[in-house]
Amino acid sequence: MPLAPSNGLEIWYETIGDPADVPLLLVMGLGAQAISWDIDFCQTLADRGFYVIRFDNRDVGLSTKVESDQIDFAAQFVKAFAGEAIEAPYVLADMAADTAGLLDHLGIDAAHVVGASMGGMIAQQFALDHPHRVLTLTSIMSMTGDPDVGAPHPDALAVLIKPPAPDRDSYLDSYVDSSRVIGSPDYFDEALARQRGAEAYDRCFYPAGTGRQLLGIMASGSRSERLRTLDIPTLVIHGGIDPLVDVTGGRRTAEVIPNADYLEIDDMGHDLPRQLWPVVVEAVTRHVAKVGQVA
Repeated sequence: MPLAPSNGLEIWYETIGDPADVPLLLVMGLGAQAISWDIDFCQTLADRGFYVIRFDNRDVGLSTKVESDQIDFAAQFVKAFAGEAIEAPYVLADMAADTAGLLDHLGIDAAHVVGASMGGMIAQQFALDHPHRVLTLTSIMSMTGDPDVGAPHPDALAVLIKPPAPDRDSYLDSYVDSSRVIGSPDYFDEALARQRGAEAYDRCFYPAGTGRQLLGIMASGSRSERLRTLDIPTLVIHGGIDPLVDVTGGRRTAEVIPNADYLEIDDMGHDLPRQLWPVVVEAVTRHVAKVGQVA
């Protein structure tokens, strides 16, 4: 099992493609494991000339779980939604430092970085804190942390804060229901959602980690002012019907980052359905090619 020592933790990772190719680091979102980057999606990128790296963030999958004192998640969430300061075991900057440590372990000085949802937030933070290590940035279905944009729609918010499932069967039902609510309705596949839910549960079911990650997002605040100074080629991709991170989150991200390119996909929700892979892969490839890498 490949584990990278990083920032005092161990980060599980997997590489796809030729190490001699252009490194492309994929950063996944809230509570989602590395396998949420579908292996076929990763292979498609590898076929475009990328050395693809996917990994488990801290507190999910096979990476280190950050045990902490008992946290009243409900109370902290109420404070956050009221605009009050909250306590969190870690913040996005810590997760960005984990990412830097992974690249150190792999002997990679700099990579093209693609983040989805919370992964987009981590990727933005990584670009701010470690700009010399980011060749290009792609932020997908993410946001800047500004409270006036990107808010989840009511149904999606219910998905975000619902209690964890008590057993495997309940988890699979919940996973399917959540996928239906937040995903791209034209491409929803119940059987595929159930299969992915089963793979995730059997690999690692650890809802406490998701709660801590969510607190970390809320405690990190806005990145907008710092993003206005970012001097890294940036592509922002967002679904026009994303109910979990409203499209205003992506639009604001593209607005504040100087010279950012923006791609809004009309029929995309908060997921990456196979039917939209060609659009996303082509956009990422073209973006990287602007700095002279990947044909």
